[in-house]
Amino acid sequence: MGRQLRITLSLIGLFFVFEYLLIPEIASARRSVSSLSNVNLALVLLAAVFEILAILAYTEFSHAVFQPKPPDRFRLLRINLSTMAVSHIVPGGTAPGGALGYVLLTDAQVPAASAALGLAVQGIGSAVVLNMILWISLVISIPLQGFNPLYGFAAMAGVLLLLAFAGTVLLLIRGENHAADWVGRIARRIPFMGEERAMSLTRHVAERVTILFTNRRLLSRAMAWAAANWLLDATCLWVFLWSFGSTVSPFDLLVAYGIAMILAVIPITPAGLGVVEGVLISTLVGFGVPKSTAILGVLGYRLLNFWLPIPLGGAAYVSLRRLKNSEGPSPEVAL
Repeated sequence: MGRQLRITLSLIGLFFVFEYLLIPEIASARRSVSSLSNVNLALVLLAAVFEILAILAYTEFSHAVFQPKPPDRFRLLRINLSTMAVSHIVPGGTAPGGALGYVLLTDAQVPAASAALGLAVQGIGSAVVLNMILWISLVISIPLQGFNPLYGFAAMAGVLLLLAFAGTVLLLIRGENHAADWVGRIARRIPFMGEERAMSLTRHVAERVTILFTNRRLLSRAMAWAAANWLLDATCLWVFLWSFGSTVSPFDLLVAYGIAMILAVIPITPAGLGVVEGVLISTLVGFGVPKSTAILGVLGYRLLNFWLPIPLGGAAYVSLRRLKNSEGPSPEVAL
């Protein structure tokens, strides 16, 4: 029953997003198609380079969080592309991609606790860095552009995320035994879940959290690569707008970009499809970008950011399955 309700709500959400956000912008884009003749193809290629660099930066971020024994970078790149493709197809936030990522990481001999923690840190840590970028941009942009209620909503969502993240990290680092006992008491009441195994997994996760958050060099490297991923992706959007003859202040662009990406985590559509486009276009127009340029620039950017990873991720997944078959059955991965 619960699953049917989630599917129904997702379909309703998809309908409203496409009806009121995406379809009107596509219709406007058709009226602006004459602007395509003025596009600078060299800048479009440059935008593609920045998007590729953003994906590579995310791979380096993954390599940092899956310590102490991460898979090689090429394998991590293919795992990230595979999970990205699933998240761009299936509604439900990052959960479907995370589930596939866990399977692919354990296939690569990453211990189960390291895979679970790494995926959590990868998702939450990246979101924390995005919020920091947004807040810095807001501090600079608001005195110049004025305050918009949407800014407050996005900033408050970021505050709640940071508080939850900080509380979880503090609990695991300072109260490892209390956390393990608490999880054990819960596991004791759940059929087919062993209390000792649950407590052992919690202790292993706490150990990995401690390694990551007490190693300043490792943490700084991870956060730097997460920031590089977001900033390179935003630069891809900025260059796309430039290719149609319009520029916007980098801080204004980061405000629009940050708000869109934070709202994209709401699990209504796959990877915020429709939501990101609608928020980006309307916010950029508010910052003075001509509507035709905003529409074409955002849709061109999303072609690289959203649609291109789907076939690339499919090819990456096929290559990973072939690699697993060539390696033969893998031994059970220890916690």
